[in-house]
Amino acid sequence: MDSSYSVISKKSYVELQKQHTKLLPPSDEESFVNDFDDSRCLVEQADDLDFDIADYPLSRGKSSQGSGIYGAVFNLTTSIIGAGIMALPATMKVLGLVLGFVLILLMAVLSEISVELLIRFSVLYKSRSYGEVVQFAMGKTARVLSEICIIVNNGGVLVVYLIIMGDVMSGSLHHIGVLDQWLGNGFWDHRKVLILVVMVVFLAPLCALNKIDSLSVTSAASVALAVVFVVVCFAVAAIKLVEGTIDTPRMSPDFSSKEAILDLLVVIPIMSNAYVCHFNVQPIYNELEGRSPHKMNKVGRITTAICVVVYASTAISGYLLFGVATEADILTNFDQDLGIRFSSAVNYVVRIGYILHLVLVFPVIHFSLRETVNTLLFEGSPPLSESKKRSLGLTLVLLALIYIGSTMIPNIWTAFKFTGATSAVSLGFTFPALIALRLGKQSNTLSFVERSVSWLMLILAVVVSIVGTVGNIYSIRSKSD
Repeated sequence: MDSSYSVISKKSYVELQKQHTKLLPPSDEESFVNDFDDSRCLVEQADDLDFDIADYPLSRGKSSQGSGIYGAVFNLTTSIIGAGIMALPATMKVLGLVLGFVLILLMAVLSEISVELLIRFSVLYKSRSYGEVVQFAMGKTARVLSEICIIVNNGGVLVVYLIIMGDVMSGSLHHIGVLDQWLGNGFWDHRKVLILVVMVVFLAPLCALNKIDSLSVTSAASVALAVVFVVVCFAVAAIKLVEGTIDTPRMSPDFSSKEAILDLLVVIPIMSNAYVCHFNVQPIYNELEGRSPHKMNKVGRITTAICVVVYASTAISGYLLFGVATEADILTNFDQDLGIRFSSAVNYVVRIGYILHLVLVFPVIHFSLRETVNTLLFEGSPPLSESKKRSLGLTLVLLALIYIGSTMIPNIWTAFKFTGATSAVSLGFTFPALIALRLGKQSNTLSFVERSVSWLMLILAVVVSIVGTVGNIYSIRSKSD
């Protein structure tokens, strides 16, 4: 039989999309029917080939099923704006307004550059996950290390979410919980029981979903709730600023004592943790409708702009509101009189709104955590979307471990300062810089400016990691003494 088709090589990468496309552009109906017989023969021959279509990722192309740009923006924004925003006002208290604002901008720019480099080389080397592109650049050992970093970072972030929920609803050592203010004493005073109820009733059903695109609506809602939080904080700070009831803020870091210097060393890794979303870039890109590097870069830039506005507004207004009394988790500050009309109502709106935000963010971070654990433990197995039992089993185990972690870690500052100095800075800067330098040299696709920025990110990441780790160790020792 004559055919214009040839058998696909076993070593060839092919692009396959879940879409409705015409294999042939027939000039008329008769030619289409004749060619259909030929194509059916090709399919029969291809059945004998020794490769699994699922092993070859989708790098470019148009998909009729997937999220649009704004759905992708919501998912990526949700990956970034989580519990970290609660610690930013406390970082302003340590860094001062000027240096704090400069670092928010600097980290945003460097993070966006690292995301765009990651997208470029993921597409170029047809990588469907963060670990795969790391393996192309540095080998299997580096891939395993990167996946461990994702597990530590995402697991730590989810533990922080549960800690915040417990602090706000049940209260902490120095602050009253929302439920205590509403209902008085009850079973909700038992923090562990309350967190367990929230996890089983609200978090588990969302975490059981198998596609990140399924979370686009909840991501949009979570971003809206975050914006409400920012607007309320900014409005209250503006009112108090006009009334002249805000204390003069610190504009620069304090170097007057050993304790102040240690706080400065610890807070820098927390700032580097602010924009880490790289573990979710490939999953979001894979489900982007009509995906291309240019389109994903647009998603990244819109997301970065949103996050800069949200972060700067929250950090500055939060610090102006509470000054030296700003807590590591600023939500806990909203149990006191704000000095404005309807203070109690504002407090409730802020705390309850952000708890709902965290509930909706939780499954997005959990998605990449579960995918990474699956890849690490069940390499070569079918995707989780094709194995509901394995997906459900991993979800239950991970939620149980995260719950146990939330009962053992004292506060979010402790969690953030360690993940920020280790796994977060590695995922956000170290690995993307090494990927760009290694693969850019092989493919000769990296410009002089991009190479220079990659080296800058790598040096910055190493310095931040060393300084943060040393600061954490000294901080623990000084407290124990």
